[in-house]
Amino acid sequence: MISLALYNLKGGVGKTASTVNLAYLAAADGWKTLVWDLDPQGSSSYYFNVESDVKNVSRKLLTDEISIADAAHETAYENLWVIPADLSARNADVVLDEMKQSKKKIKNLLSNVKGFDIVFLDCPPGISLLHDNVFHAADWVLMPNIPTTLSIRSYETVVDYFTEHDLDTAKIKCFFSMVDHRKNLHHEIVQTFYKDKIFFKNYIPYLSDVEKMGVNQLPLFDFANSSYAAQCYRDLWQEIKKTIR
Repeated sequence: MISLALYNLKGGVGKTASTVNLAYLAAADGWKTLVWDLDPQGSSSYYFNVESDVKNVSRKLLTDEISIADAAHETAYENLWVIPADLSARNADVVLDEMKQSKKKIKNLLSNVKGFDIVFLDCPPGISLLHDNVFHAADWVLMPNIPTTLSIRSYETVVDYFTEHDLDTAKIKCFFSMVDHRKNLHHEIVQTFYKDKIFFKNYIPYLSDVEKMGVNQLPLFDFANSSYAAQCYRDLWQEIKKTIR
């Protein structure tokens, strides 16, 4: 099973929209796909219209009171399941800190999962013990970045963190999101990082169709399948597949 974490130190960079749309495309390709919503906001769960019928499911997963198989809910889409988040996810660091091998709990949980080809971890922003778990568990850490100075600085901070903590920086793969070519700064930053071959060539533009996912409570392809935004996600997914296989 391949594990992909959608992560950034910053919030508001398109992690959840990318998780939802890339997971949709993986499932449409026939991959048995699991989305684990680790963010207490529960946005991935919201987009897929999934709620847990177990109270404090996020905490109970980490304390082995419930299994991943039992926590996963079917969605309206073939080959796609979601582990929904709830507010108990906000206490993940406290729960993990009380455990032995606290940095590898999520990796150990995923190692026992059967029946899935790929899992997407939708991560909250920040760097904490939960994120250490994600960094150890994920085969690949996909970082969407807005082409702005602060967003790129957050990328560099994460790379430094990986280096300082003996984590494999090669698993970090980045792509630009919310790109607005009307802004000269966006265009200049995109071209600079393409030149250095750090980011995937395909990117996600700043488009209203992506924002409408929240209004429609649906993946992009359910209401704007022929849109430019949908095609951008398809192109990005094709490029990602070549890397992760």
